Amino acid sequence: MKNVVSFGSILVIILLLQANSLSAQKFGYVDTNYILGQMPEYKEANSEIDKLSKSWEAEIQEMYKEIQTLEVELKAEEVLLTKEMKDDRYKEIDRKWNEVKEYQNKIFGFEGLFFLKKKELIKPVQDQLFDAVDKVAKQQRLQIVFDKSGDLVMIYTDPVHDYTDYVLEELGLGDKNDVISNN
Repeated sequence: MKNVVSFGSILVIILLLQANSLSAQKFGYVDTNYILGQMPEYKEANSEIDKLSKSWEAEIQEMYKEIQTLEVELKAEEVLLTKEMKDDRYKEIDRKWNEVKEYQNKIFGFEGLFFLKKKELIKPVQDQLFDAVDKVAKQQRLQIVFDKSGDLVMIYTDPVHDYTDYVLEELGLGDKNDVISNN
């Protein structure tokens, strides 16, 4: 599947380059990973996500430890218990394992609380970035803007087409000593 995506991406680039030469379209690229790394809001959101993740992981680890303690206790007392008592304890341990797995899935599974919280915190920052890219594209009269940090592989990029600094400037994060010159 990855080869199909890569081939499709290459085909799109070839078609865009052909269209570029025919109609003199202007294109550029930005590095969204770099830009996001410069945004304090993104760093704060990631920090909060990391704290939540570590808290949930610790909580789940504690649940695992409790179950393991129950298993150790059962093994130690097993010779003293009737079959019915052992069966009841094993059922309880299995029930607790299932609870932990369900809870872990609720937190870290697809569409889990971790995913939803990350989306809640990161999406506004990404929207801010994409609005800045949109403004820069319009200001620079770009028809196409690539993201060099994405899956689209660029073998060579001429820095003259790099509009990352323009987007940083639009977000108010540009280097004050850096002067962008229009080529």
